[in-house]
Amino acid sequence: MRIGSGVDAALAAAARGLALFPLAPGSRQPAPGWQRHCTTDPGQVAQLASAGTALGVGCRASDIVVLDLDRHPGEPDGIAGFAAACAAHGARWPDTFTVRTPRGGLHVYFAAAGRPIASTSGGRTLLGPGIDTRGPGRRSGGYLLAPGSRTTTGRYLIEHDRPITPLPAWLVRLLAVRPLPRSIGSVTAAPPKTSASDAGT
Repeated sequence: MRIGSGVDAALAAAARGLALFPLAPGSRQPAPGWQRHCTTDPGQVAQLASAGTALGVGCRASDIVVLDLDRHPGEPDGIAGFAAACAAHGARWPDTFTVRTPRGGLHVYFAAAGRPIASTSGGRTLLGPGIDTRGPGRRSGGYLLAPGSRTTTGRYLIEHDRPITPLPAWLVRLLAVRPLPRSIGSVTAAPPKTSASDAGT
């Protein structure tokens, strides 16, 4: 895991094309209108990081889709679930930029290539429980904590330092559909035949 200063981490994230914005002081939540403040400008990013607050990554401004693989005690393990999904679809674990969350989960980054993949929570994709998505959506898009950010639970650290690769075709098929009701989700579900996409957050 790479550990560096907050400014260094923010500048490295921006150099990858991740558009950053400041979160509210002492909070994981963004202020209203955060989408307008997303930037990759090195000078602005350095200034934001120097303020000491955690930074967010705007998925629409960055044109990324991120799988949020949760790992919480007593709840479905998103990392194990995604490994099972990869196996079920004959795919290897993606060799792409990955960040370890303070609670042991993973943020797995992909290039969206303009696809309006929605943000979901509560395991409402066909990937199953413990796996959320953060995507560009059709309007403002979702967000997540930036690599290098620190919260009360710990720091978001680079786990796999690789380029952000395109979203694999099998994941495009699974994610480019309407989010499932919260009570539904199967890690071994067959890829859907439809390519319809729902609006994101």
